[in-house]
Amino acid sequence: MVRKPENSSPIATAGRSSLSSLQPIDSSPFKRPSSPIFIWVTLLLVWLISLLPWRLWQPGPDLLLLVIAFWCMNEPLRINMLVAFCFGLLMDVHDGGLLGEQALTYTLVAYGALQLSRRLQRFNSIVQAIHMLPIIILAEGVAGLSHAWLAGEWTGWHWLWSGLFTAALWPLADVLLHMPQRRLDETESGSA
Repeated sequence: MVRKPENSSPIATAGRSSLSSLQPIDSSPFKRPSSPIFIWVTLLLVWLISLLPWRLWQPGPDLLLLVIAFWCMNEPLRINMLVAFCFGLLMDVHDGGLLGEQALTYTLVAYGALQLSRRLQRFNSIVQAIHMLPIIILAEGVAGLSHAWLAGEWTGWHWLWSGLFTAALWPLADVLLHMPQRRLDETESGSA
């Protein structure tokens, strides 16, 4: 067996040890994962709130869409496009409109949030809202155009206002839905 001579130069040894000893400044994750119970409680609570008659106001924000997009972006392994599709079907049945219209909107927004999730987690909530705005408006527009084509009537521009209001509520959703993780991080940092 032929052995290669080891390079004993101090530069090579220093280079090897410095690269192998690189560690992140903070070895703990940047944020705590959310509890699955908390995620599903928020989804079900917002779904129940979405069943109230305040949704009759056409340009009102779609809170369920907002929460689904938020959890798709922050917890992509727990909330995905199948969950968005199922909640969309539930909202279609409740609204009594064309079956699949809300499901299409929710699925498209969930897809956009899942595709941008790794990138957007590095930004603050205002930048996330700016990035999610075109996704929400595009999904609402596709559903609005499909409704106009299938129903034979144009319902107006309320979908645009709904998308704008929904994206404007993103920072508030970020504060409210990350509150338990921030509280746990503060208690752990105070005890350490």
